[in-house]
Amino acid sequence: MHAAFGRLDVKIICWGARGSIAVSGKEYVKYGGDTTCIEIRSKQNDIIIVDAGTGMRRLGNKLLTDEKRSYSFLLTHAHWDHLIGFPFFKPIYMKGSKISMYGCPYAVDSVRTLIAQSMVAPYFPVDFGMIQAELTTQSVCSDRFQIGSVTIEPIQLNHPNQGLGYKFIEDGKSFVFLTDNELTLKHKGGAEYQEYVRFSEGADLLIHDAEYTEAQYKMTKGWGHSVYTDALRLAQNAQVKRFGLFLHNQDRTDKELDTMVEDCRGIVAQEGGTMKIFAAQAGKEIAF
Repeated sequence: MHAAFGRLDVKIICWGARGSIAVSGKEYVKYGGDTTCIEIRSKQNDIIIVDAGTGMRRLGNKLLTDEKRSYSFLLTHAHWDHLIGFPFFKPIYMKGSKISMYGCPYAVDSVRTLIAQSMVAPYFPVDFGMIQAELTTQSVCSDRFQIGSVTIEPIQLNHPNQGLGYKFIEDGKSFVFLTDNELTLKHKGGAEYQEYVRFSEGADLLIHDAEYTEAQYKMTKGWGHSVYTDALRLAQNAQVKRFGLFLHNQDRTDKELDTMVEDCRGIVAQEGGTMKIFAAQAGKEIAF
């Protein structure tokens, strides 16, 4: 199945949608247990990878069968669940691979340094210096930038230690990705709620952090994540066409996620809306 993105086809594939820590077991088969990693293929077949959660391992295995060895990598932030898959991305150990790295480094001088710090003794046995791929880095904190035919616009997230969300625009179509974002509490460097509404306005696809229920949020306020109904409200206020729940709580079972999706669909239907709603599934292509 291919997703229509402008006049030609593009693929958006979720390789990991879980938050905080990877999980496994029969309760997590449908939506998967890997942490954040998204693959985007533009109409020109540029490969854009967003975040290096544990899902990046499977993506790397798939790319080994692909003739392309050039990738663009965007980092939202440097928490472990968004970095831990990078050392297991096999193309980095192959000569001829080229990775252009983008992100806002905040506490250190470059995205490259953030990655390198995750591969140091005694926490990891393979040193960053053993990487064979050609790596280039670029700091992107506020200005629009271009990767091939895709225009990318960043926005600051409401999350501890800061982070970036991204909007991808090609041929008049837009995909907004806002993971690890607390909509009802402003963190240092984060944006106001109405800024996220404007940023997402009219998007063909919005994928947003929907980690908590109202009951969970009573204990986790300030941790940098949203209640799923607050994420739905953003999608409604921004009048997006398709909304995906993302960053599934590590204890959220398939059955519970199904219930959350049905709850969101019921709210929209009751209000006379037509927005399509789903929860991101690891290993699945996202159509819109």
